[in-house]
Amino acid sequence: MKQILVIDDDAQLCFLMKQILESSGFAVIMASDGREGLEILSRQTVDLVITDIFMPEKEGIETITDIRAKFPDLKIVAVSGGGRSGSIEYLSMAQRLGASKTLLKPFSKDELIQVLVDLGV
Repeated sequence: MKQILVIDDDAQLCFLMKQILESSGFAVIMASDGREGLEILSRQTVDLVITDIFMPEKEGIETITDIRAKFPDLKIVAVSGGGRSGSIEYLSMAQRLGASKTLLKPFSKDELIQVLVDLGV
């Protein structure tokens, strides 16, 4: 079973993604920020990371950069719903810094699963 790490400070969205992914046959680990996500990655192997961009403690761009440095082949999906400057700019930056794919919030179950299919997960 493929394992996915979901990093998002929105507990409700994190739980919703967990339900969608588990119902599609994935095992899911959740983290509330990039720092916690990196701690999990230091102890556990995963097949994919889904990370929000705007979070406390360690935000998504920094998290993506750190993951890419330590785990260069790990697939990363960056998600964002905005922020003050708009999410499109940040999602583009995330992709330039190593995100494999991006998703703009809100996204549908089908969009989430399609990204995983596109990445071969």
